[in-house]
Amino acid sequence: MAYPDVVSQKDDRVVGADGAGLSEDDLLLLSELAKGVTVDRVGRRLDVSGRTVRRRLRGICDRIGVATAIEAVAWAARRRLI
Repeated sequence: MAYPDVVSQKDDRVVGADGAGLSEDDLLLLSELAKGVTVDRVGRRLDVSGRTVRRRLRGICDRIGVATAIEAVAWAARRRLI
């Protein structure tokens, strides 16, 4: 029996109360942005291009229903995922 405010692990995705699945890489990306690291530097740290980071970020925003990266970081922080 799962409670809505409990975060559970399914495969490599973290599923929260609202059903938005974020992978560990997604959470890492958001946590780096929360620290103030630029998109290009996040890309270098994840060994992908800055364009790939922006594409992944757009996907994250679409999945959780926000419009900007700042909102995505705030969304994850409010849920204590980062």
